[in-house]
Amino acid sequence: MDGVTIRRVTADDAGAARALRIEMLADAPLAFVTTLAEVAAHPHDEYVGRCVRAAEGNRQAMYVADAGGRFVGQIGAYEHPHEPDITMLYSIYVTPSHRGNGALGALLDAVSTWSLASGRSTLELEVVTTNGRAIRAYQKLGFVRVGNTVAHPTIPVLREQRMVRRA
Repeated sequence: MDGVTIRRVTADDAGAARALRIEMLADAPLAFVTTLAEVAAHPHDEYVGRCVRAAEGNRQAMYVADAGGRFVGQIGAYEHPHEPDITMLYSIYVTPSHRGNGALGALLDAVSTWSLASGRSTLELEVVTTNGRAIRAYQKLGFVRVGNTVAHPTIPVLREQRMVRRA
């Protein structure tokens, strides 16, 4: 992970966050709820707002892998709306050139620290069941499958698996 810093986003990160969001949807369109066309149409101000909301506090956060101004990974997190001990993870992505170098683990470590400081000791995510690479990566980092699969929220023919681990 030489030259990569793991940190929480700031309000100034909207451009880099938007660029990574577009990259992740082009690279793995079935792994996320929104489409590339939808995200590309969002105005810059929307990304500014997202970064502002995720920059501080204990209700939501976004951590990024910053390679000198270009984001090469991210993980979003928010408090579960009905389970006070759970932090939900979303928009987890590492650019292909940085996969396997520890970036995902470092992002998870950062969000785990934030989750624990926010009073939540469990991390939860959902992953498309056909994304074996992601499932194996999450298992390697301590996540276990729980419950039955559920329909993908926007592509009903796909199934998602819940996975959890301690923060």
